[in-house]
Amino acid sequence: MKNTIMICCSLFFFGMATSSLKAQTQLEKNKYAVLSKKIQQLPAILQTATALENEDSELFGEFQVIFCGKTLQNIPQNQEFIALLKTAKKQGVKIFACGISLTKFNLSKKDVPPGLPITENGILHAFQLQKQGFLTLSI
Repeated sequence: MKNTIMICCSLFFFGMATSSLKAQTQLEKNKYAVLSKKIQQLPAILQTATALENEDSELFGEFQVIFCGKTLQNIPQNQEFIALLKTAKKQGVKIFACGISLTKFNLSKKDVPPGLPITENGILHAFQLQKQGFLTLSI
């Protein structure tokens, strides 16, 4: 009877440890965010995302890019940027435009290419990502 109880307890704790390890692995995925002031940096950012995904393998979580500042004046009708947005989408990289910057430079939502979401405040968005465990870089 004691052996049966010990085996049941051992299996129970082994099951808990296994599910705890799975949960821990899910929480430990590497998440990245870049706050950029230059859309010309997007090709290098996308190369970096690919390299980190290859390096991290199963530990790769998410990659986001937030564009802020004067550079957003260059996005309307910028075919190279629109093509890079498509590449980013295929890679699973999420790209955002800062709403405050759009307002400051008299751009509206219709000036933003389709598929480019606007975050109200790019700097706040970056801080919120840091709170969620993202490794962040401002360039």
